[in-house]
Amino acid sequence: MKEITIKLTIDEANMVLESLGQMPFDKIYTLVQKIQEQAAKQLNNGQSEEEA
Repeated sequence: MKEITIKLTIDEANMVLESLGQMPFDKIYTLVQKIQEQAAKQLNNGQSEEEA
């Protein structure tokens, strides 16, 4: 499956996650997990670069 990249602020990403939280868990849990994993990776990489 093709993938796309979407750039959002942290607040916007949280709004998307909050909106997804209103949907049935069994339909969205993998999407929420994917968003959280990618965000954590990017935020952790950003912190490492700032500390260097």
